[in-house]
Amino acid sequence: MTANTIGQNPGKLRQQFLKAIETLALLLIIAFIVLPILWLAITAIKPQEKAYSTTLVFMPTLENFEIIFSDTSVIINEGTDRERGEVGRKMIPNVINSVIVSGATILVAIPLATLAAYAFSRYQFLGNGLLLIWILTTQFIPAIVVAIPFFTLFRTVEVFGKPLLGTQLGLIIVNMSIVLPYAIWMIKGFVDALPGEIEEAAFVDGCNDFQILFFISLPLIRPGVLVASVFAFIMSWNEFLFALIIGRETRTMQVALTTTSGARGVMWEQMAAAGLVVMVPIFFLSMFIRKNVVDGLTMGAVK
Repeated sequence: MTANTIGQNPGKLRQQFLKAIETLALLLIIAFIVLPILWLAITAIKPQEKAYSTTLVFMPTLENFEIIFSDTSVIINEGTDRERGEVGRKMIPNVINSVIVSGATILVAIPLATLAAYAFSRYQFLGNGLLLIWILTTQFIPAIVVAIPFFTLFRTVEVFGKPLLGTQLGLIIVNMSIVLPYAIWMIKGFVDALPGEIEEAAFVDGCNDFQILFFISLPLIRPGVLVASVFAFIMSWNEFLFALIIGRETRTMQVALTTTSGARGVMWEQMAAAGLVVMVPIFFLSMFIRKNVVDGLTMGAVK
């Protein structure tokens, strides 16, 4: 018995060593991801005189959030110099623009993507596979390549007597071109995983194609649609290039981050505060995703 125990010790030690290495690697990965976010949050509540230092000892302040949402001129004291920040950061309209553009993009794109994904998954038609591959290849085109054509097009196309350039509608259209291909492919995977026998049984019971989709298939793939919606919202919310070139007057929060500069350069404490505001909805949506990802992977027809 003692000999067997001694013989097993090297194996146990090896398992413990591998477990320790795995734990250390996991902690390093977590630190790599969390530390920048933590430092951003710390910088956001630092006073101006501490923003450029690495000290962790300071009196927290919410002045930076007050400045970025202020509608009046901001006077910032720095030693004996007086520096005037940009007049009226007015970030609230930028937040509203981001919410409207991202929300409207999802409200239009996800229903279209669901219908398209269902058609690609359940029907065979001429050019089915080729069209699906073509949709996928649009994701590999650099955004800067299509930015100028969109700019030229929106400058000439008018809606209600006003060019699309610099409007929320223009940004919504551009974001849909980014979100739709991604959402179609993602939702199609969930539709493919749905057993076809369920729809066949509904068809035998007298349901037509639309009834099968909306009352049978859609409730079963709902977790997948929700996950696609959240990821699509994040893509639209974080979009910067088109919002910078096409948005112009209706700039979003991503573009507004670039305005946190003054005579002393980038005001890191204010940029950190604005960045934290941008991250808040993404954080809550990420928490929301966790449950629905599990539901989407384990979804089934048997309830």
